[in-house]
Amino acid sequence: MTPVQNEVESDTGVTVPAPTDPKSVFATQDDLFRQNMRILELEQRLTQVQDETQKGLQEGRLRSTDVPLIESLRKQPAFPKVRLTGFFQADAGFFNQDTQSVAAFGDINDNRGFRRARLAAVGDVSEYVSYMLEMDFAFPGRPSFMDVWVDVHNVPVLGNVRVGQYRMPFGMDALTSVRELTFLERASPFAFNPFRQIGIGFHDNNATQTVTWAASAFGVPTDAWGGNTGDNGYGMASRLTALPIYADDGSFLVHLGFDYALTRPSTKLIEYRNSPEYGGPFGGPNGINPTTPFFVDTGMMGATTSNLFNAEAAAVWNQAYIQSELTYALVNLTNGGTATFPGYYAQAGYFLTGEQRSYNKIAGVLGRVKPLHSWGDPCGYGAVELAARYSYLDLTSRSISGGRMNDVTLGVNWYLNQYTKFQLNYIRSIVDQTSTGTNNIDTNILALRAQLDF
Repeated sequence: MTPVQNEVESDTGVTVPAPTDPKSVFATQDDLFRQNMRILELEQRLTQVQDETQKGLQEGRLRSTDVPLIESLRKQPAFPKVRLTGFFQADAGFFNQDTQSVAAFGDINDNRGFRRARLAAVGDVSEYVSYMLEMDFAFPGRPSFMDVWVDVHNVPVLGNVRVGQYRMPFGMDALTSVRELTFLERASPFAFNPFRQIGIGFHDNNATQTVTWAASAFGVPTDAWGGNTGDNGYGMASRLTALPIYADDGSFLVHLGFDYALTRPSTKLIEYRNSPEYGGPFGGPNGINPTTPFFVDTGMMGATTSNLFNAEAAAVWNQAYIQSELTYALVNLTNGGTATFPGYYAQAGYFLTGEQRSYNKIAGVLGRVKPLHSWGDPCGYGAVELAARYSYLDLTSRSISGGRMNDVTLGVNWYLNQYTKFQLNYIRSIVDQTSTGTNNIDTNILALRAQLDF
């Protein structure tokens, strides 16, 4: 057979020009082999980064320091790095009130709308500096600042230092991402939480990630757009958590935590209030109040300082988990004396389809649910979770008659995949209105949510 003089086909199936020198044929084939190996190596690296990213999302990590993809990108020479993330929550609520509820809170209209609609950029500007800039578009009017901060890493003694507006280190429920909440809203004692403020703080954990600690200092009060006024308004918050038991890669764990916060508002006014665990879409005359009225409210109290104490406990055992917190607010009133307001909740969940709640060791909270079989997979119907919660909030003490609220919430959650879920909540709220002496005010709410995040 006469060989083709102008072409030669390599063992990879690629046709290349045939050199006149036989040695060059082998050199060309070696080059092709090396190129193919390099392509294979890049494909394996891409798969690894994708797997790391999915794992980080499963664990509910929102901070750039917690996202394995960002950790991977830190190894690359080029900065800045950025990743777009976001989510929306579309809610609907239907109310059934007794005559006392209508008299106390008015005829509450059924409502529909967006509870939250957020976009965020998260990433790094250097190997040791990361950031997050998150905006919410569900508020009427201009977009509102949510988490807007910069983190400096590897700081001696402190670990990681954060500056900006962010959730202060106080409370397991408050620090759980709204993307991963078991119910539509946080429990009623959330009324005490200092939550997002403009401040500076530090956070870190031990080498085995079984202990976390964090503290912050901030100005109060802070409005919905990150503004802060007053010469003498300040506060601090701190949190310490531990995992005394962590076995089988989180299939069995016990979480304990303790929190303390101090606030001294520049206005010398403090107010605690809350709705019955369904806020509804934002509305109202100033655009920042939920359409569901506040069922308990201290009103503006003349106060110099408030001391907040909180204890956390949680456990996961395969498909079941529980979580509970007890909070006390001790408010030093300007007219003398100390008002004491307690609140607590206990909640539990169980996955009918075999999944379990993940645990975010860096944040010290329960995290994202990843269905064993996502919707659309062979025999895939997603994950189904049943949950129940009881919460109590007492805003009556000394001369303050803010009322007492007992809430029972039952929930069913359907996770199509780790980024899409539908929620159904039934909330029964029973209020004692101490200002009028009216007890057992009964309100029933059926609430729905559709959520997508990425």
